[in-house]
Amino acid sequence: MITVVGALLGAILGYLAAKRQDGDSLDLLQYTIAYAIAFALLGLLITIILHRTFL
Repeated sequence: MITVVGALLGAILGYLAAKRQDGDSLDLLQYTIAYAIAFALLGLLITIILHRTFL
């Protein structure tokens, strides 16, 4: 669950970051995907740490 939320949050932040820099459509797509992957990996790491700590 944390991974999915991280991916969605990353996609939104990536889109906004590219939009702020006046990127074209491919820039928007690249930033959206890159941020989504990065935040999903961070969410996965947090999930693993939480499971190993509390279960």
